Amino acid sequence: MKKTLIILISLIIISCQENKKQSILDPQKNPFFQEWNTPYGIPPFNLIKDDHYMVAFQKGMEENLKEIDEIINNTQLPTFENTIEELERTGQLLTKVQRVFFNLTGSNTNPKLQELQRELSPMLSSHYDKIALNKSLFLRVEKIWQQKEKLKLSPEQKKLLEDTRKQFVRSGALLNEEEKKKITDINSQISELTTAFGQNLLAETNGYELILSASDLEGLSKDVIAAAKEASDNKMNQAETSEEKEKYKDKYVFTPHRTSMYPFLTESSRRDLREKLYKSYIMRGDNNNENDNKKIVAQIAKLRSERASLMGYETHAHFILEERMLKSPEEVYDLLIQLWKPSINRAKLEVKDMQRVVDSEGHDFQIAAWDWWQYSEKVRKAKYDLDESAIKPYLSLDNALKGVFNTTNKLWGITFTEIFDIDLYHPDARIWKVNDKDGSHLGIFIGDYFTRSNKRGGAWMSSFKGQSNLDGRERPIVVNVCNFPAPVGDNPSLISFDNLITLFHEFGHAMHGILTNVTYPSMAGTSGPRDFTEFPAQILEHWASEPEILKSFATHFETGETIPNNLIDKILNASKFNQGFINTEYLAASLLDMDWHTISHLEEIKDANDFEKKSMKKYGLISEIAPRYRSTYFAHIFSGGYSSGYYSYVHSAVLDSDGFEAFKETGDVFDPNLASKLRKHVYEKGSTEEAMDLYTQFRGRKPLIEPLLKVRGLD
Repeated sequence: MKKTLIILISLIIISCQENKKQSILDPQKNPFFQEWNTPYGIPPFNLIKDDHYMVAFQKGMEENLKEIDEIINNTQLPTFENTIEELERTGQLLTKVQRVFFNLTGSNTNPKLQELQRELSPMLSSHYDKIALNKSLFLRVEKIWQQKEKLKLSPEQKKLLEDTRKQFVRSGALLNEEEKKKITDINSQISELTTAFGQNLLAETNGYELILSASDLEGLSKDVIAAAKEASDNKMNQAETSEEKEKYKDKYVFTPHRTSMYPFLTESSRRDLREKLYKSYIMRGDNNNENDNKKIVAQIAKLRSERASLMGYETHAHFILEERMLKSPEEVYDLLIQLWKPSINRAKLEVKDMQRVVDSEGHDFQIAAWDWWQYSEKVRKAKYDLDESAIKPYLSLDNALKGVFNTTNKLWGITFTEIFDIDLYHPDARIWKVNDKDGSHLGIFIGDYFTRSNKRGGAWMSSFKGQSNLDGRERPIVVNVCNFPAPVGDNPSLISFDNLITLFHEFGHAMHGILTNVTYPSMAGTSGPRDFTEFPAQILEHWASEPEILKSFATHFETGETIPNNLIDKILNASKFNQGFINTEYLAASLLDMDWHTISHLEEIKDANDFEKKSMKKYGLISEIAPRYRSTYFAHIFSGGYSSGYYSYVHSAVLDSDGFEAFKETGDVFDPNLASKLRKHVYEKGSTEEAMDLYTQFRGRKPLIEPLLKVRGLD
């Protein structure tokens, strides 16, 4: 009887497992195999389970390769329609699952998704290499390219043909079979390493906690203390053992997340604790443990250089910059050094200002990197009578969203209506329907704003659905993800003025994604060169500090009082404060990026830290400032898409400062003629034209650097 019962239970378990497997494979059960009959095509997050992804990825890759075979095996002569346009239609299932998966691995990950990401990374790299290095497919594209002058193509179609051919060539289509195999192997290795880098960084960021007692909180404001107490309480509630619970009882937790670290560095009177928390941040990935990124960094840089050499380029930077607005490393270095000299000189003066405060307080120490936030804030209060804590009560997250919605409404007449009856991937996420001034639907906007442990650091824009007019009017679903402080107690989320600028920046990217209006999906939204796609985001930042805009939304969360004029004046007067530090730490990271990616493929990097130190010494970086991102946590370039491109923010700053100057020259920052040109020639165009041509159509000329120097007080 006992044996029979065991067999019966085993059969039931096997049956359950088979049913589960069938439910994943069954097109009627796996959400990725169904049409999403949801409002606006929003992914049915409540139905998507972790087990659905791998099967959907495999099916998506299989379908994608079949679609490629159909194009290749078409017996008709290659045409733009049967080859280039058909390529635009391929991979729809794969794109569908990828958009959901990679959005969630960034904003709402878990161990299962991370494991899948590691497994999928080389698989996807290999898959796309099969397409990019397919000789028969390239020959069809090449035949169309050879007769392009005889074809009656629109400017958008000509650009798509050029971009498609270039993508194949830059992927290695002109290489021999042995070289193609090497490229595939390198791409696979890089893919695995960049995934490992990102996961190590997340583990490092989440792996450190500064746990304090009440006696350690000297100098901290009540809001900062309350947030640290809530963080500790959350940890205690999540703890599974009594020992863990005791660890957090009556304690206060600070972490290397910026929303936790920066307030502590600014306010804490405990210099020893400031040093400890600061070092936990700058040593991420550099702790000689299982999450160490030093070897990974050197390997990625080396492999990228080897790949560039195979492709016939001097360095990885030469390869990347061929497709940017600045076309060579020399042009990039020239721009960065132009700003470096006035920035580092200003930073040295800022150190002297802070040291005078230290000396006046009777302390016997020299300003160090972990002192910068506290003592620059003291200098700011003394020089401008401006206290960051006086600004935050006027900047609740809801107020800030109202401000950015108002701004884009005044520029282009678009409206935002929040939707409350749609399930999203996390309770923190919110969703809005976006309509044009004529009432037509433009897209869907999702905002996910609060820091959490399973979200990577920083802020970004992405999309769950792209825009296209190829087979009917497809409107996009875009998302902004940020790491702002969550509400504490009954108070709303109160953000800093820097956070406000970040919100406007990422919303500029969102507008680029929502206003885009192109035929072909690969050319939509933020698909252009990196040093141009930051422009639509960065120009929107300028409206955030306009008095007219601030007064339209910045009201005190308790009293309802509008932000007073004298506080706005103080903010504007202090806008050039600390620009030595701000520009130097950014430029240091940009130069470090360029140095990593101008190494020869013959060069062996034995020690990433030694490489970094030599790089920074070469430019004369002062010890009081670290690069905004040290190599071991420079996710933009080692797990994101910014290699040889972190300079893009400053090149785009040249564009945005010059572009906003055009509005200021009219005397109306909402000048309807300029706003219309900005939308028509920038936000709507994607990559359908050359970036500089788009800018000059908006501005009437090429950009000048002088407005940027003026804005940053470096002129």
